[in-house]
Amino acid sequence: MARETGKKLIASNKKAFHDYHILDQYEAGMALMGTEVKSLREGRASLLDGFATFYNGELYLENVYIPEYLNGSWTNHSARRRRKLLLHREELAKIERKTQESGFTIVPLQLYFLNGRAKVEIAIGKGKKEWDKRQTLREKQDNREALRAMRQKNLG
Repeated sequence: MARETGKKLIASNKKAFHDYHILDQYEAGMALMGTEVKSLREGRASLLDGFATFYNGELYLENVYIPEYLNGSWTNHSARRRRKLLLHREELAKIERKTQESGFTIVPLQLYFLNGRAKVEIAIGKGKKEWDKRQTLREKQDNREALRAMRQKNLG
């Protein structure tokens, strides 16, 4: 079998951009079991309730749903288990310093395969207030209407 190349998206968390101001983004590897990788290759995962926390100086991804592998045996994994994220020590220190400040959290943005290896894109985010969310939606809608008007003017 030929080696996989390129990026293959498995799951994305579009709601994270709605709920958080995204500041810094990092790409991290994940320590997975074999049945988890097989389940991910089938394209089944959800990042909606996921978040990352520190335990003993290491970063773990929690509450990310990777369903059990259908053809798995007694060695199957639990669907929402804690998974270790693999990052450089300097990146871990930077992320930990930032999240110790009030209001910052670590949210997963995307789960994908990069050249055959499972990766997750995490971001440091600060929660938006309700009025921030409404203002973001209003700005998107205004931009869409402006583009539509310019397109109509150019066509006719």
